[in-house]
Amino acid sequence: MRIVAVLLASASPIAAFAVAAPAFAAEDVAPAADAAAAADSANAEIVVLGSGQTRQVQELSTQELTILASGTSPLKAIEKLPSVNFQSADAFGNYEWSTRVTIRGFSQNQLGFNLDGIPLGDMSYGNANGLHISRAISPENIGVTRVSQGSGSIAAQSTNNLGGTLEFFSIDPKDVLGADVSASYGSAETYRGFARVALGTADGARGYASVQYQDGKKWKGDGKQRTFMANAKAVLPLGETVDLDGYISYSDRAEQDYQDLSLEMIDRLGYDWDNFGPSRYAEAINIADVAANTGYSGVTPTNPAAGTTYPSPIVIADDAYYDASGLRKDTLAALGLTIQTGDTGKFAIKGYYHENDGQGTWGTPYLASPSGVPMSIRTTEYDIKRKGVFASWTGEFGFNRLLVGGWYEKNDFIQSRRFYGYESRTNPGRDHLDFQRNPFFTQWSIAFETDTLQYYVSDDIDLGDLKVNLGWKGYSVDTNAFALVNTNSRATGDLKVEDWFQPHVGLNYKFGNGLEAFAGFTQVTRAYQASTTSGPFSSTQAGFDAIKDTIKPESSDTYEAGLRYNTGIVNASLAGYCVYFRDRLLVIPTSLGIVGATNALQNVGSVRALGIEAAMDVKLPGGFGAFASYSYNDTTYRDDVVITAGGVTTIRPTKGKTVVDTPKHLLRAELSYDSDTVFGRVGVNWMSKRYFTYLNDQSVPGRALVDATIGYRLNIGQRQRIELQVNAVNLFDKRYVATIGSNGFGFSGDSQTLLAGAPRQVFVTLKASF
Repeated sequence: MRIVAVLLASASPIAAFAVAAPAFAAEDVAPAADAAAAADSANAEIVVLGSGQTRQVQELSTQELTILASGTSPLKAIEKLPSVNFQSADAFGNYEWSTRVTIRGFSQNQLGFNLDGIPLGDMSYGNANGLHISRAISPENIGVTRVSQGSGSIAAQSTNNLGGTLEFFSIDPKDVLGADVSASYGSAETYRGFARVALGTADGARGYASVQYQDGKKWKGDGKQRTFMANAKAVLPLGETVDLDGYISYSDRAEQDYQDLSLEMIDRLGYDWDNFGPSRYAEAINIADVAANTGYSGVTPTNPAAGTTYPSPIVIADDAYYDASGLRKDTLAALGLTIQTGDTGKFAIKGYYHENDGQGTWGTPYLASPSGVPMSIRTTEYDIKRKGVFASWTGEFGFNRLLVGGWYEKNDFIQSRRFYGYESRTNPGRDHLDFQRNPFFTQWSIAFETDTLQYYVSDDIDLGDLKVNLGWKGYSVDTNAFALVNTNSRATGDLKVEDWFQPHVGLNYKFGNGLEAFAGFTQVTRAYQASTTSGPFSSTQAGFDAIKDTIKPESSDTYEAGLRYNTGIVNASLAGYCVYFRDRLLVIPTSLGIVGATNALQNVGSVRALGIEAAMDVKLPGGFGAFASYSYNDTTYRDDVVITAGGVTTIRPTKGKTVVDTPKHLLRAELSYDSDTVFGRVGVNWMSKRYFTYLNDQSVPGRALVDATIGYRLNIGQRQRIELQVNAVNLFDKRYVATIGSNGFGFSGDSQTLLAGAPRQVFVTLKASF
């Protein structure tokens, strides 16, 4: 009841605004209110290459997720699309410390993410303004995933989509009336169960509820990764022209981390090297003792007998820590109303509430426990309470389709750094999979109050074969940070970004016979991150005070144009783009990630991206199909970095260097088969090398990964069927580096910021629908 009350309270003021003034919808991309329609539109095609759009947009239907290993993240599904670079150290793409998605050279925290219009923030590991899609909805409940590679959908509830936008739409209950269950088992003793029950009538009141549970060992080292999630959605018609819809989700995720590696560590220790974990507590104690005895960790020595020599093959305390984990509990709820107005109009409003409790833990040798144990648990803790509302209206007037919309959010976020003690030298007394309680030291606890107000206006002008889209959006984001505890001068204060005019212009011309051309221009400004571990507030107070009055937000201009061709058998697209990215803000880590030191932040100039994107989906005879995509991306820094510290100026020659984690070439190809009973797919994912230093002196090589699926279904009736599906991820057991930049990027030299990709893993899933 508390959540419902909050949703109703948040929706009421915007409802008054939206009725008083026409709210507009979203350019040539459907607004969140059209989620059900978007899901329906994708049923005919598994991959939709943006027909009729004025910008580069693609959609994937739910079938694209169901053919992957059960529980796979929708982010892994979109890696087949042009310019999408997705990485994760686990087979499912769910391990949040490692998941990274970049598009056209823009990093994850420069992209926008929505679920049914609900803002998910930037979905980064230390997310201060949202939550990861894998904690917001079970993959089985996603109907459509839409990717805009350019500077985002104008209607997306996002102030950080400097680059592209990813929009996820849940299925309508009418598409799943009945029951669906699945059970999976596979590598690393992984098991997963999913069950969903849907009731109602297709045109009347309808709803579904689902639960999922997944548990398994890490593919290397000691530890587990598990999640529980419950989703429920309902639609209640209140008449022929009014629909009320509600959604609620609860997620509880706990996952022990893999050790961050460097190239030197991989050469010396191998890809399978990892943290010690609970079964090797004594070894971790010994390493911490040596680090204290040598003075490396700064901890007062308490066991001289341990000596000053690390046991082989370890050469430094950072080679392996005792344990680490990510813990997240999220509740997300939304209540929406859709009203048909006249013959062509639609008004939609939705209020939402999100509450998150999170801890990221690290067994650190850099601070001892009060018990005398030469290490302790260091946490970064998250407490998010967000409530917001967004509304839109669309209507047709002659050859104009007008859309107007608005969004308001109040985000109260508290981020804290705390330390917890281990019990004794023989018994840790704490489990990293549990939320820690009773800290012995709080280093800092900073509260952020952020108010976001955004609006957008769009007009689709239909001139027959020519379609013109004109629009703009604007926003104000005001953050006030104040200290609850602050022992080492963490930054606080007020920071505001306003940009009330960000234009979007697009054209689409249909030549006939399935051929069309499109072109567009978009300008976007990105708001600052309200976090103590990233963005302007991650600096010292002195550093923040020095830049707060002169710092400029990042912004980008995107130009793109292309052709699309669709005959029903061949569906293809070819596009080119040019992006100018200004006022790039560089966060420069000043120490190892585990130390948790403040960052340095400065404006380091601009970036230019030039690229080509191509995709083709072909329906072959006999139930076969083929898909391929290719991307070429040339993204480079346009300025050197000039650093002045202590009266000394240092120039880092980054001008002309390739942007980190941006492969120049991405190639994906797959062959599929589907009959009434047998189905399968085999796909290859290749990318060229990626740099993980700004000066491009360190990189990880290119790699090709092959995934395969084979299955058999028994159709008993229209809704009754049983399926057996086998998935092999990384079929040829390629050893490779997946994530780069897990601990940030440096100017040059090797660093402990890489994560190894999972080896071959096989999963078997039994599904039944009734």
